[in-house]
Amino acid sequence: MLISNDSLKSSQAVSDLNQACLNYGFFTVTNHGIPDSLIGSVTSWLSRFFHQTDEEKRRYATNDPTDRIRFILGGVTKRELLHMRTHPNFHCPTKPDDSMVLQEYSERMREMGIQLLRGISKSLGLEECYIEKKVKLESGYNILGPNFYQSLSRCSDDKNQIGQFPHRDPGLLVLIAQNVGGGLQIKHQGKWLNADFPPSSIGVLVADNIEILTNGKYKSLLHRVALNTEVERLSLPFFFGPSLDATVKPEPEFVDDHNPPSYRQMTYKEYLESNSQYHVIEAKANLINEALL
Repeated sequence: MLISNDSLKSSQAVSDLNQACLNYGFFTVTNHGIPDSLIGSVTSWLSRFFHQTDEEKRRYATNDPTDRIRFILGGVTKRELLHMRTHPNFHCPTKPDDSMVLQEYSERMREMGIQLLRGISKSLGLEECYIEKKVKLESGYNILGPNFYQSLSRCSDDKNQIGQFPHRDPGLLVLIAQNVGGGLQIKHQGKWLNADFPPSSIGVLVADNIEILTNGKYKSLLHRVALNTEVERLSLPFFFGPSLDATVKPEPEFVDDHNPPSYRQMTYKEYLESNSQYHVIEAKANLINEALL
């Protein structure tokens, strides 16, 4: 509907986007054009990666957040994660074989992200390429950051049922595919809600830099992950971000005498460097929401 030539359908989709971003900071996308077979191939590759020996995986273990490929153990949470830079240049582990499915998947997710951002621009009453131009999206910094969660029944300490603690994410949008439904929870009006969606749909979270750009009109979503009691879960968050040299700040269209700037400006690179863990923001304080005096 969003990219339909039927103006009534596209207008309805833009209106739906506006309500979802205003009220939840979350929505799901269907009819997105990414084949189930491609998502299946990617989850199969990732399952093989995460089931390699610790020695193989730790080749990519690093404390340097600037590395193009990083394998990270979740610490007190029951997860493993793999971060791969996919744009402007694509990087991924050499094993297992057939890793090119990750590149195809990343390119398709990026295309979807561009269309969604255009819809979000229109939902804000702006021309459709407004955000695209402001954040220099052509050279946007994208990360594919899959998470592997063991089933709760396989964890040695089943008292901890959290796969990820409450956090918000950097970037513009986070696009999420998963191999099984369930696990993602979002904070809404003071309550935690299960954000269930089938593997055939893509879940989308509003992220920090949309909040900054809109001066808080569209809020970055606080979310967490609960462990599944029965099965292993793979999630495939695609962090869709501005160019590293793009300056992100409250834009003039969202600032007036009654709504002064609530965030200080900085480049996306500076923003990421201010968060030592990169792409895992653990509290609202890390949103860089310092009010200008």
